[in-house]
This record gives sequence, C-alpha cells and structure tokens, in this order.
Amino acid sequence: MFAVLIRIDAVTKRYDDGTVAVDRLSLDIPDRAITVLVGPSGCGKTTTLRMINRMVEPTEGGILLDGADIRQQPVDSLRRSMGYVIQNAGLFQHRTILDNIATVPRLLGWSKQKARGRAAELMERVGLDGSLAKRYPYQLSGGQQQRVGVARALAADPPVLLMDEPFSAVDPVVRKGLQDELLRIQDELGKTIVFVTHDIDEAIKLGTMVAVLREGGRLAQFAPPAELLSAPADAFVEDFLGADRGIRRLSFFPADALELATGPLVPLDADAERLAAGADAPYLLVTDAEGRPLGWAEPGVPLERDRLLDHGRPFRPGTDSLRTALDGAVLSPTGWAVAVDGEGRAVGVVSQRAIGEAIRAAHGRAATAVEAAR
Repeated sequence: MFAVLIRIDAVTKRYDDGTVAVDRLSLDIPDRAITVLVGPSGCGKTTTLRMINRMVEPTEGGILLDGADIRQQPVDSLRRSMGYVIQNAGLFQHRTILDNIATVPRLLGWSKQKARGRAAELMERVGLDGSLAKRYPYQLSGGQQQRVGVARALAADPPVLLMDEPFSAVDPVVRKGLQDELLRIQDELGKTIVFVTHDIDEAIKLGTMVAVLREGGRLAQFAPPAELLSAPADAFVEDFLGADRGIRRLSFFPADALELATGPLVPLDADAERLAAGADAPYLLVTDAEGRPLGWAEPGVPLERDRLLDHGRPFRPGTDSLRTALDGAVLSPTGWAVAVDGEGRAVGVVSQRAIGEAIRAAHGRAATAVEAAR
C-alpha cells in the first residue's frame, strides 16, 4: 500500500462565466507512484493538474500536500518544490541545454558550477548524450527536447512531478521510448508523479493508479489499470476504454508460464530433412551461430537465408506479457511466437493455441483472486 501524499478534497473550479471545469473532485494521490488523469477533452485534466501547483486556484474545496493545505504555502516555494513538464517541453530557446536543465537550481541559489554539475548528471539519467550540453533547443529533435524537459523538472530533486501531456507531440516510436524512459527513471527515483493524457493506452502503461474523468470534471473511476480493464465502473468508462480492453488486459498477465517448444529450433547449417522428424511444430525456427533467430523454414526445405519466412517480433518470457506473446504469434506468418532471452537468443517457440490456453488459465486465476479478496 502507498501512503497518500496529495489529497484533492471535493475540489470545484468554476469560472466567472459559469463554466464548471472541475466538479467536486476528490482523489487520494499515492506517494512514490504514478497517478494518471485521463479522459476526453473538456474533462478538467489539465485544470486539476494546475490546481495542484496553484497555477489555477480552486473555487471550492481544498488540496493537501503531505497533510498541509497548499494555500498556506507561498506560491513560489510551492511551485519550486514541484517539477513541471508540458507538451513541447517549454524550453528557453536562448539557453543551452545544460543551462535549461540548471534553471531551477540556479533560482534556488545553487552556484553555477553545482547547478551545471547536476544538469550534466541528469542528462545521462534521461538518456541524453553529453555532447548535446552546449547545444540549443532548436538543434534537438522533439524527443530529445522532451527528455530535456524531464531533466529540468527533476533538477532540484522535487518530491512531486506534474506532467501535462508531455509526450503527445512526438511520433509513436519516440513516444514509446519516452514512456519506457519515464518508467525506468521512476523505478530509480520513486517520485510522486501526476500525469495528464488523453491516450488510454499511455494511461494503462504508465499508471499505478488511473483516474478517468467525465466531461464537466467529474470522476468516473479511480483504480489500478488492471482493475479498470477488468471491471469498468459504468458504460462511460467501458466505452472510453474501447472495444479492445480485453486485449489490453493481457498486458497484466506475465508470459513466464508459457510452455515453450524447443524441438523446432535448428541452426542454419542443420540438415532440415533429418531434423523434421524431431520437430513438434509445422515449421522450423532457424538460428544463427549464436542462437539468434533468423526466420522460419518448412521441414524438408533447404535451410537457406533467402528462403526463410520472417520470424516476427520475439518476446521475452521473464519480462513481457501474454499480450506481447500473442501479438508476436498473430503477426508471425506461421502463427507461432518466438521467445528469446535477454541476449536475443531463441529459447523456444509457442503457438497461438498454447497462448490461448495460458490466457484462459490466467483469467481463471484472476477470477479466483478477486473472489478470495471479497
């Protein structure tokens, strides 16, 4: 169980024209975890985030930070105690990357040498090459700029990190890399992160807890991602999660229990006809001298590189989920997924049928656990 660091207590934000952006919202945001606010446009996600650091003042209700009312704290010191990351990074274009990251430490009175030292350390932590230190934001890619934004937010080691759709302006490949980097950093640093997104896949991937908001700023459901997918609170949440929420739920079932077949694994220089009898799959998975997969071949067909079928996207049984394994099998031209170890060496193959049986077993175990918890 996580302790509560931020308590949003019956908060309402009503503007002068009568528009209600947030309506009696109550949330207990856990310490050292990622809480994601997700929902359609106009549901008050960004307004809620900005009320936490008092960029927006609530009309009613209160917000407590570690038990203390944030309205009792000087607004400047409150904001400096919270990292803030926005879309497109919001960097100072006239400052170098190193000095962008060092901004808040310098405001807090750190010496230039100490602040730049901290900035250099954080560049490495967020995956930025040190050679970029003296460049300016316009000389970096969008993904690199977002990494700078994250590093700047972490520079003074704040306990709270507020992130407002920080990855939405980059392409899907870069976005996935940034998400993975954030999870890695969170695993190392254990910050309290409040993350706003409109993307339910991003919310499920990143969130320890996910708050789904309705239009008008009302809370629809607040739950861990797996619970959200298995038991949506109502039709709105179910519709927002989408028709493929069952597939998304597989992300929470590990693939380590899959029974892998090793008979079909053959080296490129093997005799395909001689090995055909020992294979327990309709195809052979051909590997190189180090055991890494090269592609699929039909038994009895000469094992030649240019005649192999693509082996698809492999999965790692001890790391990946049943969703990843199923995806590999579905995308494979043979209907079988390839399992590899941390070095990329093939350790076995598994059929769609076997993955389906593992999914049914996982659902059964999950249902039993829910019943036992009642």
